[in-house]
Amino acid sequence: MSRIHPTSVVDPKAQIDASVEIGPFCYVGPDVRIGPGCRLVSHVTVLGQTTLGADNTIWPHAVLGADPQDLKYHGEESILVIGDHNSIRESVTIHLGTENGGGVTRIGNDNLIMVGAHVAHDCLIANHVVLANSVHLAGHVSIEDHVVVSGATGIHHFVTLGQYAFIGGMTRIVHDAPPFMIVEGNPSTVRGVNVIGLGRHQFPEESIDLLKDAYRRLFRKSSAGVGCAGTVSEHLAVLETEYPDEECIQLLIRFMRNSSIGMFGRYRERQRADNRQKSPVR
Repeated sequence: MSRIHPTSVVDPKAQIDASVEIGPFCYVGPDVRIGPGCRLVSHVTVLGQTTLGADNTIWPHAVLGADPQDLKYHGEESILVIGDHNSIRESVTIHLGTENGGGVTRIGNDNLIMVGAHVAHDCLIANHVVLANSVHLAGHVSIEDHVVVSGATGIHHFVTLGQYAFIGGMTRIVHDAPPFMIVEGNPSTVRGVNVIGLGRHQFPEESIDLLKDAYRRLFRKSSAGVGCAGTVSEHLAVLETEYPDEECIQLLIRFMRNSSIGMFGRYRERQRADNRQKSPVR
């Protein structure tokens, strides 16, 4: 039997693993599934068609699986899927998906979502992501592996944050953030390579040096307006030729090309179900 505090309300239709611990004053709805080793500390609300994997810890006043804050949402069937080994801290809100966004909000594994963060409908968060206090994600945001988003950052809908990116605190993100880079400010700007983060993940020094070279060519501004002569597309073509076997550079090139396809640097926005001006994405 699961350990359920007598002050909590768990619908008998909910599927709760025998090893789950549910603390005081929680509510779990009828369409919820909670996997082994999960812990709802107290005052946690889990609604809708929400599935939690194994060994997740949900802290007080978090609300998972509430209806989306989308005026186009009309009660259609949608889901929230949360993987394994996540820590979801106090007062976090994560909403269901919508029909227009594929019907699913998805959280991967080994993520830390800190106090007061909001993950809106149809967001896709991969693995080993950190969302610091009061980070707010609009709908349809995609965050790749090992991204760190610092506190009080607001992220526009349909933005993609590339893997191993670091977003500085109180940043306003309205464009895709390239992988391996530091992005901060208002308006947000690529400030450099995420050297500390890449070092912590044991990236080779040679790969980091090559990313620094790519940063200088693609993002650094000079008094003349551009660090290196030529367009971004031209620099990408040169980098592709010079470093054909360097995985980090090739990932950065693909990301930048995808981003250039999208309106305002948000390529996923061209894939939305109600967009009549779709462009191919590599």
